[in-house]
Amino acid sequence: MTHSKSQQAENKKKRKWTPWKIIKVVWIMSGLSFLLWMIFSMEARGFEEKIFENNSSVNVERTDDVTSFTPTAPYKNVVFFYPGALVDPTAYAPLCRRIAEDGHQAIIVHMPWRMAMKGYLKIKELNLLADPTKNFILTGHSQGAKMAAQFVYENPSLIDQLVLLGTTHPRDIDLSEIDIPVLKIYGTNDGVVSPRKVQNNRSKLPSSANLVAIEGGNHSQFGYYGSQLGDNSADISREQQQEMILNEILQFIRADD
Repeated sequence: MTHSKSQQAENKKKRKWTPWKIIKVVWIMSGLSFLLWMIFSMEARGFEEKIFENNSSVNVERTDDVTSFTPTAPYKNVVFFYPGALVDPTAYAPLCRRIAEDGHQAIIVHMPWRMAMKGYLKIKELNLLADPTKNFILTGHSQGAKMAAQFVYENPSLIDQLVLLGTTHPRDIDLSEIDIPVLKIYGTNDGVVSPRKVQNNRSKLPSSANLVAIEGGNHSQFGYYGSQLGDNSADISREQQQEMILNEILQFIRADD
């Protein structure tokens, strides 16, 4: 009996909530809450599912590796899109659908764990660059833009045009000598990628590169997803920012036809 009481007292002592245990539990719960918020915030939203439906001008295909929007008419240009870190890849579907409606194939590349640094070589590994009759445009947003630049740095002969959205990169590599057209678009209200840092790395791009500022645009509105941690509020609507981005990309593509 004495032993049983002693054991119960010992167990009760072990179960006692110490300040350290409380801090530990609060820390873990805060981390889980933040992770859930991040996952929710990065999910695609704000557009209708019919964007993935086939029609007389665009065919849509969704696989584990890509979401592709292909014109039914003959086309020359293929636009690959690398999503930002942790962002639902379909958040860029509205933009890519509009690109396809203009007559260019647009392919969103799905990254492992939604991290472009883990899958930026997929377009090469999936043999998507094999057709010599096509003009390949590599596009990326945020971390996706960083890794798009990295891909061109490592494979300078495989890509014909490069589009960088909402990024300070190239920062750690030098693309100033590449012989392809480059377009870089950034938002003046971007709280994740400051316009000052975008300009600081200008020398890492060819002198012919075109840098375009979206006045009032922010980081999150480069796609259709929630607010990103650290971002500023935009002074323009998502639809306005998307329209400006689309027009700049289409002008850039047509200029090289």
